[in-house]
Amino acid sequence: MKTSTSEGKHGIQWTSRMRLDDLDFADDLALLSQTQQQMQVKTTSVTAASAAIGLNIHKGKSKVLRYNTACTNPITIDGKHLEDVKTFTYLGSIIDEHRGSDRDVKARIGKARATYLQLRNIWNSKQLSLNTKVRSFNTDVKTVLLYGAEAWRTTKAIIQKIQVFINSCLRKILEIRWPDAISNNVLWERTNQIPVEEEIMKKRWKWIGHTLRRAPNCVTRQALTWNSQGQRRRGRPKNTLRREMEIDMRKMNKNWMELEKKALNRVGWRMLVGGLCYIVSNRRK
Repeated sequence: MKTSTSEGKHGIQWTSRMRLDDLDFADDLALLSQTQQQMQVKTTSVTAASAAIGLNIHKGKSKVLRYNTACTNPITIDGKHLEDVKTFTYLGSIIDEHRGSDRDVKARIGKARATYLQLRNIWNSKQLSLNTKVRSFNTDVKTVLLYGAEAWRTTKAIIQKIQVFINSCLRKILEIRWPDAISNNVLWERTNQIPVEEEIMKKRWKWIGHTLRRAPNCVTRQALTWNSQGQRRRGRPKNTLRREMEIDMRKMNKNWMELEKKALNRVGWRMLVGGLCYIVSNRRK
């Protein structure tokens, strides 16, 4: 694979000395290139290298996603055009042309709702305790809902959508229906929950700590500080994972160098993340 993707040096600029040509996981392969011509050369090379060892690329499952380009020339495999898409699913998460999280969050809520409905016998059971039902909700529903949340580009609208879904499920589990009503704080207290904003923040910084303990040449670690090339469109800058991290760092009064050192101490890192969530909780109150 390295031979077929890196000889032409057609990847994206990753570090001052390195280009990133592809991302591989099991039999899923994502090719990265700056231009259509480079992508066609790389696709043809990978196809030939795969055929040489008896592997065939599924043309129907292969998609092309274009970022900030007016070029519409097709990418082909053996003369067959690959489908251009605005969004596709890669390793369980939805990637779209706007590099946002809205579609992924919408899909996550849909999957979590389906899981919740499949477990209606548990929620309606008179034999199971509330504690058991809530634990089942956390394990089976929220795990599906928050898959990949550590890398989401969150906004107030996204947080609200997720929180509304969680609150709705919990109220049904507690059998609280209109016209009965309780506040969200009482709901969370009775079900031992924390606001989803804090939960996503904890997941994000737990993952960041794990990533910072990786080797400096690890692609995942390099991605935390990678700066993409090109110019953004006019208008207000969109919220990004990097900006989310910078906001949290200001709350912690820490810089990146300090965090890299702190991450080496797992106990100290957990205390740091706990302190951040405590600050956010107090500000909300």
